[in-house]
Amino acid sequence: MKSLARSLAACLLGLAVLGSAAAPVPDTLAQRALACTGCHGKEGRAAPDGYYPRLAGKPAGYLYNQLLNFRDGRRDYGLMSELIAPLSDAYLRELAGHFASLDLPYPPPQKPTLAAAELARGEALIRQGDPTRQLPACTACHGERLTGTQPAVPGLLGLSRDYLNGQLGAWRNGQRRAAAPDCMADIAKRLTEAEINLVTQVLAGEPMPADPHPAGAFLAPPPVRCGGLP
Repeated sequence: MKSLARSLAACLLGLAVLGSAAAPVPDTLAQRALACTGCHGKEGRAAPDGYYPRLAGKPAGYLYNQLLNFRDGRRDYGLMSELIAPLSDAYLRELAGHFASLDLPYPPPQKPTLAAAELARGEALIRQGDPTRQLPACTACHGERLTGTQPAVPGLLGLSRDYLNGQLGAWRNGQRRAAAPDCMADIAKRLTEAEINLVTQVLAGEPMPADPHPAGAFLAPPPVRCGGLP
């Protein structure tokens, strides 16, 4: 009797496994977006190595513009370009909206390694820019809290120093481009390598404010023309 009970239990367990295996996968945008998290981390929170940036909570217009830039050749990363090459503008907009809607915690900041005077210089570039060199303050577009501005300007906090350095370097050497006029390429080329290091150290070391969401609108007209802005 015990042997029969064990056999019956095993049979029922096998049927349960088969039943669960046959359950259909839900065809939702969240399910499809799991392909992105293989590189960009769980729920688009960023990869641990800092190379693949956070997607969650960034303005939908910014994410959409970057998808177009990869698809249309303005940004150079073969894997991304191949993945999204067959996707329509409408689908890319939906995908951007999905990640923009995610409201998730941010990682802790990275401790800066620069002296106080150097950090102060980096902070001044971020908050004041350098009008004598036509360098606008980062806050003029990315918001007073540096959390981005709707609908298309990303936040600069919660990103690794390596990622920030890599993107500014890519703009300087032409590997990263945006729709003309490419304001960030112009700004990056006006910064020296030493200044880029100062700015990225400060940004990566800045904790997220109590409200980490992008600002709803510009407080004043942007100081430069950018093709990625509506």
